[in-house]
This record gives sequence, C-alpha cells and structure tokens, in this order.
Amino acid sequence: MISRFLVKVLLVKLLLVISLVWALPSYADDFTIGYLQLEKDPRYSKKQSFARYLLGSLGRPYAGAEVALKESKFHASGIGASFKLEQVKGKDTAALLASLKTMNAQGVQFFLLDLPADAINELATATKGQSLVLFNVSAREDRLRQAQCQAHLFHTIPNYAMLTDALAQYLVFRKWKEILVLSGQQPDDLELNQAFKRSAKRYGLDIDADRPFALGNDPRQRDQNNTSLLTANADYDVIFVADTKGEFARSLPYASVKPQLVVGAEGLAPVAWHWAWERHGAPQLENRFEAQADRPMRDADWAAWMAVKAIAEAVQRTQSRDFAVLSKHLQSEELVLDGFKGNRLNFRPWDHQLRQPLLLATHNWVVERAPLEGFLHQLNNLDALGFDQPETQCKF
Repeated sequence: MISRFLVKVLLVKLLLVISLVWALPSYADDFTIGYLQLEKDPRYSKKQSFARYLLGSLGRPYAGAEVALKESKFHASGIGASFKLEQVKGKDTAALLASLKTMNAQGVQFFLLDLPADAINELATATKGQSLVLFNVSAREDRLRQAQCQAHLFHTIPNYAMLTDALAQYLVFRKWKEILVLSGQQPDDLELNQAFKRSAKRYGLDIDADRPFALGNDPRQRDQNNTSLLTANADYDVIFVADTKGEFARSLPYASVKPQLVVGAEGLAPVAWHWAWERHGAPQLENRFEAQADRPMRDADWAAWMAVKAIAEAVQRTQSRDFAVLSKHLQSEELVLDGFKGNRLNFRPWDHQLRQPLLLATHNWVVERAPLEGFLHQLNNLDALGFDQPETQCKF
C-alpha cells in the first residue's frame, strides 16, 4: 500500500510538471503570411516565356518566399509561434479580395502580392485604412509608388525609375551620352520609356531620337518593324529599348545599322538580382533557391524572399506579434535587412519602396553595381536610385 506521504510527494511532482508545461511557450500557434496570385496571370503565360527579357521572370516567385520561410524558421520562436505561408490563387481581383478579407478576419495581417499593377491598386484601394500590410513583389510600375501609393503598401521589387536611374548612371560613367530610344507602344513599354526619359534628364543624357517599334513583318509598318530602318539616320552611342515583353528586344543586338551596344530590355540591363552575382554571400542564397525551384533566381523571386525576410526580421527584433508594433518597425530607420547585395536595406518613409542597390548585368555576368561610385546623395546613396523625397508625388 502506498503511504500518504508518498502520495503527497507524487502529487507535488505532478503539479510541478504541469506548471512547467504551462509555462513553456506554445509553438502550435502560427504566424501566417498570406500570398496572393492570379490563376492565369498573363505575365507568366507559356506563350511569352520563351522570349522573357532580362528583367522578366522565369516562373512564379512563390519559391522565393518558401526559401525565406525556411531561413526564418526560428525568428518567431520568441513569441511562441512559427511562420506559415498561405498561398491563395484567384480567378480575378474580386476573388482575391474576398479571400484577403476572410484571411484578415481570421488574423492574417501581412500579405505578399504577386499581381499586375492594376490588381494591386484595386486591392490596396479596397483595403485602405485597415490593419494589414501588403507587399508588392512583382509590379515595377512607377504609379504604384506615386499617385497610386498607399500607406499600407510596401514594395520590395524595384520600380522602373530605380532601374533606369541605375542604367543612366552607368552610361554617364562610360561617357556614352548619345542615346537612340526604341519603344513599344504597350502601356508598360510607354511607362518604361517615360522612366528612362526622366533618368536621362536627371543625369544629363541626350536622347537623339525616340522611335516606336512594332512586332511583325507587315510591309506597311516597315519603318517600325525593320531594325535597319529603325536604327538608321541617327547619331547615338547606345540603343535603349523599352520592351517589357522582350520579343522585339531579343532581335536587336547585332542587327542595328551602327555596331552600337543595346541596353534596357536586352544586352545590358538593370536588375534586382542575378544568378552570377558573386559577392556578399549571394552564391549561397542562389544555391538555396535553385535547390528549391530548380531554376535561377530572378527579380521577383528575390523580392518575394525579401518580403518574408522583412516580416521575420520585424518579429524577431520587436519580439512581438502586435500589428501596430510590427508595422511601425517596418517603417522605421531601425529596420535592418540584408539583401545579399552589400548594403543595409530598409523602406523609404515617403513611398515605402525598399532601398536597395541594383545590378547591371548581361545574360551571363554582372558588369557593375549601382549606385556607382561618385553618384552621391546627401543622406543615403541608395536614394540616388528612383524617386527621392523632394520629387515624390506620394501622399499617404
């Protein structure tokens, strides 16, 4: 028979074990990050994939978010949680908005958006003033950082103005100042063209001619689809081609009247990421991504990776899951992000664009990193790329 004393001892030990278990943090709670994409996003159609230009994606960037999630495995342990990605596909913006609202009602407050610019603008407008943060990981359009900016919309993908500023710096550095511009007439092409014109004016480049191109071999459009005619009768050092689809741009090198370099959508291009970047630990990140996706990392992949890392860093630094605390940290100068490109990264307070250096690359190597030496800014040299605070049209 067990003595009363032994029973008391066993009860005390049992209570002690129970109290210790209750004192341990619960890791069953998830810190869920939403990931929204269209079921049929034209930017990823197989019809276009063969002609993807250097700035384009080779596939959906969800794999970049997955890599970041693995790297951030322990970042949320301090708040008794673990990170989780919830991928949602919708047939249109309305379906995605409904999913976003449902997830937000269930406690999800941070979302990655792999969507075209118009869809992002619709979602951001519809959720204005709500307790959530949206990360744009694939839309480069300047208008999302200017007239269409929103206080809860952050951008990890560089915009057109940043890309063309980086390229313009290099052209000035090389003293290639006479430019022939060839531009498509699709809305995205025209926006990229306008961005380059802004950069040319900013850095003192001279646009000798701005000529529209057209796809096809219609003889009635020979002056727009014939590369010899397009590149004749102009005095230029470099050809800048604004072609966001890349189908025309790929046929331009070695086909111009003058043997000049092609930049922009083909040849030398400004990018957020390139598989050949060899500094600042970049090969390790590239290897992890290729193991996950079985392809090289590209701009949108890096941007999705960076968005998840930004959320994880905010959670780890603040040791909080309170939305107000995390949102404030994401917007503060105390945010420190390592993008494997050599600089401390954070978001600009005036438009929530991620400050970052850009790589100037060909299809198989990185030529230079921007901002280049000598292109300085009074506060942060990374603000020499894109819209600086005095020129922003963004008003939160």
